[in-house]
Amino acid sequence: MKNTVLTFKNSKKENKKLTMLTAYDYSTAKLMDEVGINAILVGDSLGMVMLGYEDTLSVTIEDIIHHTKAVARGAKNTLIISDMPFMSYQTSVYDAVCNAGRLIKEGNSHAVKLEGGEEVCPQIKAIVDASIPVMAHIGLTPQSVNEFGGFKVQGKDVETAQKLIDAAKAIEQAGAFSITLEGIPAELAEIITNSISIPTIGIGAGNGCDGQVLVYQDMLGMYSNFTPKFIKRYAELGSYMKDAFKEYINEVQSGAFPGPEHTYAISEEVINKIKGDQQCN
Repeated sequence: MKNTVLTFKNSKKENKKLTMLTAYDYSTAKLMDEVGINAILVGDSLGMVMLGYEDTLSVTIEDIIHHTKAVARGAKNTLIISDMPFMSYQTSVYDAVCNAGRLIKEGNSHAVKLEGGEEVCPQIKAIVDASIPVMAHIGLTPQSVNEFGGFKVQGKDVETAQKLIDAAKAIEQAGAFSITLEGIPAELAEIITNSISIPTIGIGAGNGCDGQVLVYQDMLGMYSNFTPKFIKRYAELGSYMKDAFKEYINEVQSGAFPGPEHTYAISEEVINKIKGDQQCN
């Protein structure tokens, strides 16, 4: 079945857990779509896992559009959500609506995601008023890494915990259809989840959320630069890939690849004629 914003809303009512993964290309999106993932996030995490940046801050709106278009070609039944990169929505409400519109029109996304709490509620409301669904993102927000002084768990004291609860309620009032909770203590994330009617998607926020999201390179062991505590490795594809690359190198160098089974044949008659013609020349 086609996953939509309504899928998210109904899943919370029916107490069904939602699944979301990142993807940035056609082939990966197609595989996820075929197994029934509810949503694909074209995250600004692509800056780190695809482009090799140290953080997400250098990602542009053009980067997100480019990768969203590829994902949209591969995912036919999955809800596609595009991250709004750093400085694509913070500058003004007008910029936020324009850039969100580009992700929908040019990228073929179904919804957008932006980071922040009460301070971005005007942007959320304006984007929603423009008929574009918005997923919010609070807690450890990677675009605020310089403000936080690194990737640190948020909401560990009374003041910051209450601020996150208030932010979630304000975001719901602004019209967001869902909220990502990242790097938040599990019990606090559960309180937030139970205090609002829209679904929460956790990443490093415990299993009390309405769903979960992971960066697919993290869960498959393909990205080892930084491994947060909350990552579960479902496979070690990185190791398998390196082994395959090494075997390929060895077989090419030894002449074992390509073998006869990987080679196209030509008739001996044609070869003899070609050789004869070459000798005449």
